[in-house]
Amino acid sequence: MNTVIIGTTTLAVAAGFGFFTWFGGNETCGDTAVAGADIGGPFELVSETGETVTDIDIITKPTLVYFGYTFCPDVCPLDSARNASAAYLLEDQGYDIGTVFITVDPARDTPQIVGDFADNFRDDMIGLTGTAEQVDAASKAYRTYYRKQEGDPEYYLVDHSTQTYLMFPETGFATFFKRDHTAEQIAETTACFIDQLS
Repeated sequence: MNTVIIGTTTLAVAAGFGFFTWFGGNETCGDTAVAGADIGGPFELVSETGETVTDIDIITKPTLVYFGYTFCPDVCPLDSARNASAAYLLEDQGYDIGTVFITVDPARDTPQIVGDFADNFRDDMIGLTGTAEQVDAASKAYRTYYRKQEGDPEYYLVDHSTQTYLMFPETGFATFFKRDHTAEQIAETTACFIDQLS
């Protein structure tokens, strides 16, 4: 996925949220402020063990949620590694944080494949897949975008949005992080939200 596609996708997704985003607008936590966002909600997916799970089962603590796919050549591994690094930084500061990877390519990403992918970055990172309908419902709840590219039926790529969402079990969506946010920035902003909501 090239930079042009990522940039266009991000703009399209932001427009689809139905809210404005701006930087430097949040005076308390981080540099991303969101107004009027309705992101997240109930989902039913399949865990790496093959068990059907819901958002209530998965988001039991402050959690970084990312939508991608395991065949992704560059973006998804880099973002997942960064999210894992942010979680390790938070752990070092005494915060209990979850990380979740939800595939947008359920045709190829079986429970075992998505579980192995997540485990590459963090032992307790949760990998989720499901039927095409389950994944689509979760994607719509989070206002994400994905589209399978035409071409090779086995080695195709998937265009997708690249935001990471900070979710809380009781209050839901807190903020999102873009690709240019570093692990340190994500950790700092997440810690701020945890402190505010605890």
